[in-house]
Amino acid sequence: MGIVYHTNYIKWFEIGRTELLRERGVVYAEMESLGYNLPVIELWCHYLLPARYDQIVLVETEVVHTRRASIKFNYLIWNESKEDVLVEGSTVHACINKQGKIVRIPAVIMEKVNQ
Repeated sequence: MGIVYHTNYIKWFEIGRTELLRERGVVYAEMESLGYNLPVIELWCHYLLPARYDQIVLVETEVVHTRRASIKFNYLIWNESKEDVLVEGSTVHACINKQGKIVRIPAVIMEKVNQ
């Protein structure tokens, strides 16, 4: 059909989130080595316009809020000229330990995320 498959936008959300966290000093692999993960517990995605194959897109990511044990991110996926929003969405992530139990986000991570 010449358009990007719908699940690719979710992958782009992940890339945007990972890069935002990295910019704030939270490297996901380091967080995992400390025994914490942030699995997606909620996802919302609204498709406005299709991206085409080989089209360059921009992913804009922001932290909406942090709670004791969760973080919410919002996403906008733009065309290259940033004239049109193609997709908008959000994800909510719980903080879990190695046993899979929901736990408080460690203070050192929370401080960096909330910069």
